[in-house]
Amino acid sequence: MNEARPVSSNQHGPHEDTVAVVERHLGSAFKKPFQEHNLRAFEDINAQVEDWNGPIILDSCCGVGESTAKLAEQHPDAMVIGIDKSAHRLARHSHYQNNEKGQRYWIVRADLIDFWRLANQANWTLEKHCILYPNPWPKASHLSRRWHGSPVWKDVVELGGHLHMRSNWSLYLLEVTQALMVSGCQAQVSLVKNDEEIMTPFERKYKASGQPLWQLDADLSKET
Repeated sequence: MNEARPVSSNQHGPHEDTVAVVERHLGSAFKKPFQEHNLRAFEDINAQVEDWNGPIILDSCCGVGESTAKLAEQHPDAMVIGIDKSAHRLARHSHYQNNEKGQRYWIVRADLIDFWRLANQANWTLEKHCILYPNPWPKASHLSRRWHGSPVWKDVVELGGHLHMRSNWSLYLLEVTQALMVSGCQAQVSLVKNDEEIMTPFERKYKASGQPLWQLDADLSKET
């Protein structure tokens, strides 16, 4: 396995435009047309969600699905849905399936820019939302490519639930904390403990290279 390099960025702190960008997106409508394959993928899984009366856990950017399988094992009473846009990565997820404990989960190929908006429009309310590695776009000019700098960020917030993010770049999560504050939510950033279960191949690679790993937790509950 190749050694994982620490994130290198020309930023020395949270991006100075984070607050203004998030405020602008929260106050405007995102009118990008939905792609047909994303609509079909959402309709298929939404039919399952409509027949489900229990908690829903979303594993966004699930990659090969290792984290999705582990979340299903940790939450056997929940409907766990892993989303990734890469057919190549999703084709490898069966390696992590383990039905010995009877857990079930769903893997969906879709672009999250469409999927999150469709889920919000369908009034999904999540119990937990995981967005794990990798995530940066480390150049200062990349702010709009980071999830919290995208117009779809407000849909992430409105989907609710407990948001759990992990990264090997603490500055990224500090920016997310700013974005959440603008969105009316509080977040905490902390180091991932050494005894925490490794959730993804990227996390395993970063940990093996000795990098500090960070996590963000926030309550995005829709209750007032």
